[in-house]
Amino acid sequence: MSEEIFDIVNERDEVIGQAPRKEVHATGLWHRAIHVLVFNARGEVFLQKRSMLKDTAKGKWDSSSSGHVDTGEDYDACAVRELREEIGLVVTQPQTIPKRVFKIDARKETGWEFCWIYRCESEGPFVLHPEEIETGGWFAPDFVTQWVNEKPHDFASAFVLIWKTFSTTDGHG
Repeated sequence: MSEEIFDIVNERDEVIGQAPRKEVHATGLWHRAIHVLVFNARGEVFLQKRSMLKDTAKGKWDSSSSGHVDTGEDYDACAVRELREEIGLVVTQPQTIPKRVFKIDARKETGWEFCWIYRCESEGPFVLHPEEIETGGWFAPDFVTQWVNEKPHDFASAFVLIWKTFSTTDGHG
């Protein structure tokens, strides 16, 4: 399998070129990603524990689904694709399509990724991609907030930033 190619972006999140994944991560080039927070009818959020096979944040808890935007792909299409690839959630109904909540500019905590954060609703069950995800579970938002505050090292650095921002927006709960 050939290495993924990512769009490189400038400070305005405009595409200015392409580079292989390894180069993008090694040199801190700005690129694009999405994170989706999936909630069930009880208001719980599904979190994934990243596989130890991942190149970054191995074994850390993270958003329900997250991933890089492919070259030529837009953020919204990426959110739908990553849900399907990572947790087996196929969104076909208008009410299940992930909704944009907020955007985070590229910075150290995100691995130099511009990130759109999405929210959607699903009851599962999910089929977790074994190379991407070790395990996953449903958690009450208040529990996640306490966990992030007490043990931020349990989480991918981007998720800590995302959750703290999400918890203070209208997207919460």
